Amino acid sequence: MRILGITLPDNKRMDIALTTIYGIGRPRAKTILAEAKIDAALKPKDATVENENAIRAIIEKGGFKIEGELRREKAAHIKRLKDIKSYRGSRHAHHLPVRGQRTKTNARTLKGPKKTMGSGRRKVEKT
Repeated sequence: MRILGITLPDNKRMDIALTTIYGIGRPRAKTILAEAKIDAALKPKDATVENENAIRAIIEKGGFKIEGELRREKAAHIKRLKDIKSYRGSRHAHHLPVRGQRTKTNARTLKGPKKTMGSGRRKVEKT
């Protein structure tokens, strides 16, 4: 089943499968399914064409931003913070936690894996 160019996983429940679309979380997925009168336990591989069209229509007329539009808006907000040289913008620019978390020991998600020095000795090339 494809919605807005996104292939939903076939073996997951419909309410979980809809969360693969960027901008749709669990609560919004449940709201969409309730409005379309589709059982949340239904799997996408068992869904009919009418079910697919109903979900697509509700998402399109819902007026909420999803996928590319939401990603562009999020990137624009971060770019604005960087342009005005705010503290949060500088944290984004340096790939550090933005919301006040400590960085001495944690923050591995943003900073990446630890960089260690090694032994300090250079490897001698054998000739």
